[in-house]
Amino acid sequence: MPVATVGDTATSRMTVSDDTIAQYAELSGDHNPIHTDDDYAEATMFGGRIAHGMLSAGAISAALADLPGDIVYLSQDLSFENPVRPGDTVEARAEVAEALGGDRIRVETVADVVDGDRVLSGEAVVLSVPHEE
Repeated sequence: MPVATVGDTATSRMTVSDDTIAQYAELSGDHNPIHTDDDYAEATMFGGRIAHGMLSAGAISAALADLPGDIVYLSQDLSFENPVRPGDTVEARAEVAEALGGDRIRVETVADVVDGDRVLSGEAVVLSVPHEE
């Protein structure tokens, strides 16, 4: 299988449900009431519950995994731009922007709510190596 090269893109979609948020809270141990408590979250600047930021970042990881070759994360810079709410569908996009030498590539990463606002942007540095069968 080939490796990722400049210009390659991949996308992934994830619908965030109440169950997804509850499961992420259990897996991560992050029980911040802005994610888990309707009454508490209603009184915040967001006016209701929002998903964990890193839950949305998982859609970026899924997009990276769909690039050619085996992808191994080395680093990820993220800017959280808007909240994701229960019921939103997040679409993430990864585009290989630069070959850094050897197996390393720089990938531009973004995630948007479908038909809505950008929720994340940033860049990743990953290894892209041939997939061994």
